[in-house]
Amino acid sequence: MQRPSAAKGSELAAVAPGLVEITDRVLYGEVWERKELSKRDRSLLTVASLMTANRHQQLEAHLGLALDNGVTEEELGEAMLHLAFYSSWPASITASRMLLDVIAKRAAAGA
Repeated sequence: MQRPSAAKGSELAAVAPGLVEITDRVLYGEVWERKELSKRDRSLLTVASLMTANRHQQLEAHLGLALDNGVTEEELGEAMLHLAFYSSWPASITASRMLLDVIAKRAAAGA
């Protein structure tokens, strides 16, 4: 699995190497590998959590990971619509625009 922390690991490791190492080993190496939830379900939960908490820096990477883990564009859009009523309309609009950017970048890269 592509790990979001690993994508920025080199720059983060310069100031917080322990954080990068623990994130990769514990969060992605252990928690994400637990069999009680699929990676697809974990991705959907993570996107929802990041969206509702306005954690946009992490959200972009996790939108791509969610698509890699089998969550469809339509399902992500539906989650954003649903969460607009429980979180906030602006958070859903921001996340939806971010999803558009992720989709466009993936299309341009041929993913």
